[in-house]
Amino acid sequence: MRSLVELTFLVALLTISGAAAEPVASPDYRLTVEHRQGARFAGVARDGDALLITNLADGRLYRRDAAGEILPFGPVLPHGLDTFGDPTGPYRVERTGQSFIVAQGWTPAGQTTGPLDHALLRISEAGIATVVSSDLWNPYDFAIAGKDFIVVDSARNSLERVSSTTGARATVFVFKRLKTSGAALETLSPTEFADKQTVEFDAVPTGIAAHDGRLFVSLFGGFPFLPGSGRVVSLPDVGTPTSAKVEADNLNAPVDVAFEAPRAMLVLEHGAFAQATGWTAGSGRLLRLDLQTGKREVLLDGLTRPVSVLVFDRQLIVVSDLEGNLHFLNHR
Repeated sequence: MRSLVELTFLVALLTISGAAAEPVASPDYRLTVEHRQGARFAGVARDGDALLITNLADGRLYRRDAAGEILPFGPVLPHGLDTFGDPTGPYRVERTGQSFIVAQGWTPAGQTTGPLDHALLRISEAGIATVVSSDLWNPYDFAIAGKDFIVVDSARNSLERVSSTTGARATVFVFKRLKTSGAALETLSPTEFADKQTVEFDAVPTGIAAHDGRLFVSLFGGFPFLPGSGRVVSLPDVGTPTSAKVEADNLNAPVDVAFEAPRAMLVLEHGAFAQATGWTAGSGRLLRLDLQTGKREVLLDGLTRPVSVLVFDRQLIVVSDLEGNLHFLNHR
């Protein structure tokens, strides 16, 4: 269970401090932004020439066609604020054959748990929802691995393998708590933590990408969301691994990961957290990391609470955020 102090600060997650400047893209990209008032966009995925989007504000799935028209489809899924004050609902979506798979978050605060909560769902073309598995706590993202799904459970801090046919669940890997020294906490409380004191916090998995025989997972890092405490790790995409390889560290709350090229990993940083005011507006970034050389490049800066990144094709990258924005990066 989380402490009362931790819950108090987590409720502040919806508070954005300060006014942010407009996002700025790398000179190699042309940025266009589409805004939908009141939306809280989360997952983005490709569906042929269309873009699939999940909206935590109304629990709907949306399809944006090639002409730019955005229309809802499918059922209204459970949605609202969780006990920490963050939006929960349909986090991520992917098309699989003639249906859509949705990672549906945990039960909103004050609502009765229903059959579609904390579940991996299948939505038919006709808009009928069926449960693949509800034996999950807070499924945030997933990757497709043959006939199975590798699900990120951000409440268990684990990866779970779910059978697409039977719904059976098996734990693949549990992420151990991360550690840092008290010196890293001086920005929060210079007097509370000794320089050599070891402080532990949850390694909260968020995004996942299957690439080149491995699973790449972004570790958000739990409260107090220290600057540079996030990382991206990788594991084999088969079997039950015993350890994870650190691919990148010193990240600010990485929330998603994708690949633009074989060694070019995209990492979406949710941003910087301030103890008094919550997530700082304009502190989110999209980074490109060269896994061979370690070189980092900022592709998009000045984001406020970004959630998902999608490499739509070789020319286009899409980023969603909880402010109701879709950011389109077109390669020049």
